[in-house]
Amino acid sequence: MKNITVSVDDETYRNARIRAAELDTSVSALVKRYLVELGAGETEFQRLARLEREMRARVPRGFSAADNLTRDQLHDRALIRDEDHERGA
Repeated sequence: MKNITVSVDDETYRNARIRAAELDTSVSALVKRYLVELGAGETEFQRLARLEREMRARVPRGFSAADNLTRDQLHDRALIRDEDHERGA
């Protein structure tokens, strides 16, 4: 593992320390994560966008959130048990 030294102005360092604290990590860990992403060619934003596309592709065609269950269907324990049984759960 290699060590590097980076010089930044006081305000940049202060902001980085605040952000690191908000994320419960260190400035070094943030810099390391950035460099790893840079080397991988995919930023965190790009990774999340890719994951979103992958998840959306898994949603069945024709799915509509408007196709809600009725209250009775939602609480139909027998129906839930039947579906769990079919899935082998």
